[in-house]
Amino acid sequence: MSRSQPARANPAFTIIAYGRDMAPPAQKFRRLLAIVMMMVGLMWATGAQAQNCGQATGQGTAPASWQTYCWLNLTNYNDASARTAAGQNLSFALPDGSTLSLNARVTGGSGTAAAYNAVTSPSWTGAAIGNTAFVGIPGRPVLYTASAGTRTITLSGITIIPPVGASASVFSFIVADAESSNQSEALRMNTNGGVWQLLDSVPPISGSTFPAISGVGSNSVGITGVAGTVGGYIIGSNSPTSVTVETVAGGLQGVMFAVRFASIKLQKAISGARISAADQFQYQIVSSATGAVVTSGTTTGGGGGPFSTPVLVMAAGLPVTLREVMAPGSTSTLSQYGARLTCVNTAGPTRAALPNNVASTSFNLGQLEFGESLLCTFTNGAQPRLTLRKALTSSGRRFTGDQFTVRIRAGETVIASSTTTGTGSAVTGGNTGAVQLVAGQPYTLDEIAAGTASLGNYSATLACTNAASGTTTSLPTAAPGNISPQLGDIITCTITNNRLSTAVLEIEKSSMVISDPVNGTSNPKAIPGAIVDYAITIRNVGRRSVDSSSIVIIDDMPPNMAFATGSPITFTNGSPGSGLNPFNAATMVQFSSAAGGGGPFTYAPSGAFDANVRAIRIAPTGTMARASSGTSQPSFTIRFRAQVQ
Repeated sequence: MSRSQPARANPAFTIIAYGRDMAPPAQKFRRLLAIVMMMVGLMWATGAQAQNCGQATGQGTAPASWQTYCWLNLTNYNDASARTAAGQNLSFALPDGSTLSLNARVTGGSGTAAAYNAVTSPSWTGAAIGNTAFVGIPGRPVLYTASAGTRTITLSGITIIPPVGASASVFSFIVADAESSNQSEALRMNTNGGVWQLLDSVPPISGSTFPAISGVGSNSVGITGVAGTVGGYIIGSNSPTSVTVETVAGGLQGVMFAVRFASIKLQKAISGARISAADQFQYQIVSSATGAVVTSGTTTGGGGGPFSTPVLVMAAGLPVTLREVMAPGSTSTLSQYGARLTCVNTAGPTRAALPNNVASTSFNLGQLEFGESLLCTFTNGAQPRLTLRKALTSSGRRFTGDQFTVRIRAGETVIASSTTTGTGSAVTGGNTGAVQLVAGQPYTLDEIAAGTASLGNYSATLACTNAASGTTTSLPTAAPGNISPQLGDIITCTITNNRLSTAVLEIEKSSMVISDPVNGTSNPKAIPGAIVDYAITIRNVGRRSVDSSSIVIIDDMPPNMAFATGSPITFTNGSPGSGLNPFNAATMVQFSSAAGGGGPFTYAPSGAFDANVRAIRIAPTGTMARASSGTSQPSFTIRFRAQVQ
């Protein structure tokens, strides 16, 4: 099949067109002069020239690892130099700072006519690579025959020099059919590295015809053309130092080269709103050995992304660290944002060492493994912020001095608190302000009484709102409440108290060692034989009196204690007094010997100290008075004694 060589605006290469030249003599002379000038340029071309490699911008039908292929840009290929006995020395700057060096020598053909030209991909409209897969390869990656015939390209001395802090690693050297192998056309590839592996069969632009291929799994592969619109093959050999490609062109034939190692792409996503509109992030892939930034990106605007770096092909064993920092101009610190890092291998199973939702802003990833195509994402969100406030209904306070302290707790640790001031229904203070919390950690929202307040005089409700959109954080609806905020949450909670009109009894029990057998009454200890005095104080802090004869106190005897039968159970009114009937121990006190202190309360203690007493029931009679203020609260105290056994 005969195909015209496309024209290219590069004076270093010969332009050949097939077909009859119908141009007038003057135009032919100018063409001849241009060709002579181009040939002079070729004669003076330098031997070693630096260039680069690049990834395709579109996958098409290529395999999942398509971004691990870095196609050699042959723009500086000099056909005249390559056809000399010394060949042309070429070097390629690889994306991770490595340098690929090789010598390209072309043999075959006849006369001084050009053997190959470097052209863009796809090499023509019928080529598989560049049209159906590996779309948008930059530069001039294709060596395209200038005419029909058989020629050989020998790439020798293939060497990769790694950057500082890295070691050379296994790589795959790629050879691909860059044109289309039709009848009377062929490609033959030889390697001194690992045996050829078939990496991809790129489908044709139409139909499903492929040329014949043989030798996969050996050091020599042959591709034999067939008629029609055909696909192309991509093969690879691990770590060769020499590769030879013979092109047999009936019309035109082309070949491409790439290096394949591992690739990594770092992304940045932002969950929720930024703390400040000025906040931006830099996300970087750096050399773990030197700290030098290999590639980086910076977020923009106010959106959540994802923002990404270009795909980085790692040619050498370079340990890398993924990190992020606040960009210049930001007003917040990185610690005000939570970060999670996740890496997945899009080319296959993920190794165990890859981070998965790791809380980190800097992660040493180590060396990439050959063939990996990693996609790593830093996801940031403002650390959750929570404001806890206090409110009262219009009924206001029960007593003038009643105040309240709202708290945010992590376990038993108080993270933030605020106490109210004011009278009536007015609330001043009682607002923690926006408190930065840690995403995923549980917190408790509650209140405690301050001033003269008793929480029993109030019913409490808890209401929360979250200004963050799309959050799944469960908000508490009752006080005290529990919450585990997420990144980006901006939560405001209010505990609202409503005044009650009821009796509210507060109970306090205390104990004091009176004496022991060793020390007597001088600094006695709770040792066997010691006498302990117990006091139970009942106080009505509510606005209503207690129903008549409704107070019943049951107190379990502590283990290893014997009730002091010879010591009376006493009743003492507080100030103000309880208002109860005069105390009568004979009718108002009962005892239980049941295990655990349950009924019936029919046991009669005996002896000086009775260990069989397991509970005491005290039931005073009469009506207990109500509190008249936050400090005037009727009370009484019951006392009895026991001995340590």
